Amino acid sequence: MTDVNYKPIQQRLEKDRKRMSEQLDEIRAMRSSDNRREGSPFGKREEEATETADLENMVAQEQCVMDQLASIEAALKKFEAGTFGVCEKCGQPIEAVRLEAMPTAKLCMSDARKNAR
Repeated sequence: MTDVNYKPIQQRLEKDRKRMSEQLDEIRAMRSSDNRREGSPFGKREEEATETADLENMVAQEQCVMDQLASIEAALKKFEAGTFGVCEKCGQPIEAVRLEAMPTAKLCMSDARKNAR
């Protein structure tokens, strides 16, 4: 790591990890609490379609939170390893502005642009 003070970013990542873990627990609790709709005026098929759509949305939301949590965990592990703020591709420091905006960034701006092409 360079002599940039990453402590505020680390604290932010730790808060984000806690928040994402809580959000993931809430999503899983909602999924497991078998709340079925009762008595739709359109019959059983409409109820099943709505339940399926709700379940698909919850699964997608759960996956998104899990992906974000994995990125946060990876960034926090880099703190432990002393490699936070180092580009995974070129080994150069990642710009502080980039890390402030996106603490889970793995690439410097130059390599991120190249990767986007």
